[in-house]
Amino acid sequence: MTPAAPAQAMSPEKPAPPTPVVAQQPPLVPGTETPFKVEVQDLNVYFRANHAIRHVSLGVIPQTVLAVIGPSGCGKSTFIRALNRMHDLVPGARVEGKVFVDGRDLYARGIDPVLLRRRVGMVFQRPNPFPTMSIFENVAAGLTLNGIGGNHAEIVERCLRQAALWDEVKDRLRHAGTSLAASSSASASRGRWPWSPRCC
Repeated sequence: MTPAAPAQAMSPEKPAPPTPVVAQQPPLVPGTETPFKVEVQDLNVYFRANHAIRHVSLGVIPQTVLAVIGPSGCGKSTFIRALNRMHDLVPGARVEGKVFVDGRDLYARGIDPVLLRRRVGMVFQRPNPFPTMSIFENVAAGLTLNGIGGNHAEIVERCLRQAALWDEVKDRLRHAGTSLAASSSASASRGRWPWSPRCC
């Protein structure tokens, strides 16, 4: 009769690997290399005594899309407006924290908000045409204000066709831009994508 093999001692269970800890990104200085296209560090936004945005930090990797989702009034637009200093125009608004684009602090001294907004633009949920410009001038505003040449008439037509507005406004391009808002709102109510003339 073959003797039984000696019982092998059971090895203790391997401990679970520790949860990785993401190190906080140190403050950046102009020219510093960063993995983020946009980085927000401890952002707070106040409207007088109202603390609307509280200690938001995040990084957006280049060539990716960030979606900010939440119920109405939770601060989505307030956060996005802080990315190109639109709160500078609001009486009683105050922004604390850091916002970097390509490693440059957008709230640092020497940053021109007008030049910043040319680079970090916004397309609003509802049309915001310039009331003193015609429909044509509103659509071509980005080209005109930045001194970009080319066939503006062709570009305007292409943008309006892409927004499914060309057939509605092609015969009144020289009318006031406010009539474009009415057309855009009507198109949106019929299920078309809401469009802002500043997107083209």
